[in-house]
Amino acid sequence: MIVVTGATGGLGGAIVEHLLKRLPAGQIGVSVRDVGKAQHFADRGVRVRQGSYEDPAALRDSFAGARQVLLVSGNDPAADMVGLHRNAIEAAVEAGARRILYTSQQGAVPGNPYRPSDIHVATEAMLGESGVDWTALRNGAYGPLDQVLGPWQQTGVIAQPEDGPVPYTDRADIAEAIAVILAGDRSFDGPVTLTASAAVTFDDFTRIASALTGRTIKRILLDDEQWIADQLAIGVPEQLARLLLTWYQAARAGYFADAGPLLAELLGREPRTAADRLAAHLAA
Repeated sequence: MIVVTGATGGLGGAIVEHLLKRLPAGQIGVSVRDVGKAQHFADRGVRVRQGSYEDPAALRDSFAGARQVLLVSGNDPAADMVGLHRNAIEAAVEAGARRILYTSQQGAVPGNPYRPSDIHVATEAMLGESGVDWTALRNGAYGPLDQVLGPWQQTGVIAQPEDGPVPYTDRADIAEAIAVILAGDRSFDGPVTLTASAAVTFDDFTRIASALTGRTIKRILLDDEQWIADQLAIGVPEQLARLLLTWYQAARAGYFADAGPLLAELLGREPRTAADRLAAHLAA
């Protein structure tokens, strides 16, 4: 059995949907905080059990019988995510899982200034010490593009701090590829990187956006502190703004620059490009 955590979230839910296309529902289980939100999976024959990273005993029960456990990483900035991930890893080991897979992040290496990287680095280290086979799925950035580009559609400019090349990746492609790994016969040991096939910069986005809209979109480079001030002016808490700034700092330092071929290989096709994603956003 394959057990997926976080299956009522966007990534976890999409992974389960793809697994259902590849495996009998009886071979799939989910561990979720609220079983009511996973009723649509239970109705299709998926084993649904309650489990949360805060409750090791419930996790062990929800992982029982699992050959593989997929741990979808938590993202609560106020929580001790390393400790919660430790709970999940230990529960999977105690439940007898043969392989633990974990949704990590591209560039999860020591020294990356993007603060959530510290959580992934620590979690990958715990996986390495767990005594069972493990895979860290270092996913490319798949968040909403407006989150990093800003309100360019209204302003006609991408006014953000200095950036660097990033292989912006479609979450649906990542979900499908993870399902391929879980359902397949090929083992991936340690960290693997899943990204779009090419990295782009904000300068590239201005050209893409201009071509898609028929407008002249400009790139304005903001000083880091000016960007922080602008974020505070629109109501973003300073702690969150400074956390987001570390993402731009990591990008400009090259921590997200590498684009690997594995995602395309797993999908059997080219992943959606940054231009594809932007076009879809504009059409929505």
